[in-house]
Amino acid sequence: MTVVLHGLKYSVYTRIVKMALLEKGVAFDQVEVNPFADDMPLSYLDLHPFRRVPTLVLGDVVLYETTAITRYIDESFDGPSLQPEDPLARARMTQIISIIDNYAYIPMVRQVFSHIVLWPHLGRESDPEQVSLGLTGARLALKALENIASEGHQLNSKSRSLADLHLAAMMTYFVAADEGAEMLQEFPVLADWWQKMRLCQSLAATDPGQFPQG
Repeated sequence: MTVVLHGLKYSVYTRIVKMALLEKGVAFDQVEVNPFADDMPLSYLDLHPFRRVPTLVLGDVVLYETTAITRYIDESFDGPSLQPEDPLARARMTQIISIIDNYAYIPMVRQVFSHIVLWPHLGRESDPEQVSLGLTGARLALKALENIASEGHQLNSKSRSLADLHLAAMMTYFVAADEGAEMLQEFPVLADWWQKMRLCQSLAATDPGQFPQG
């Protein structure tokens, strides 16, 4: 059966799933879906009633929510394990993913990246207040991740887990802003992790390229 991934190529969450598939060596087809489009096909809403991305389809299996998808991929296919066996390391992996989703995504991507990099690229006016809020939120999230990474169980550049994929997809956008790249240097463990992780083949292979104009 063919693995079909529905998602927007610029979405960090679609990228996370693509990285997981590549890490496991799983071939897949991608169907481009823009969750922001007014004319989203009704056929996609049958797969994902909340009109978000990504969604994975494999035969009769339909999965949405990135963490559910990546864990299914890791546990269903051969290849290197992306989840540690040690209970504490696995708990830290889950904790990191939760921190990213709940406290890092909005400030790092929707506020810092979007308002400093994306909106000017698209010819739209950015909001300095959103930038300020984003930098404050990003610093808090990065400090929490730095503390966890300092234990050495996860984000350690020695073994790769779903936490690495989750954070790497966010970090590519965050450090595209000069302010984000500068802030990362305040957290030496994460900065060292990023210097190694940014060379990861699955990260490079899923680079969506430059956003179009307009």
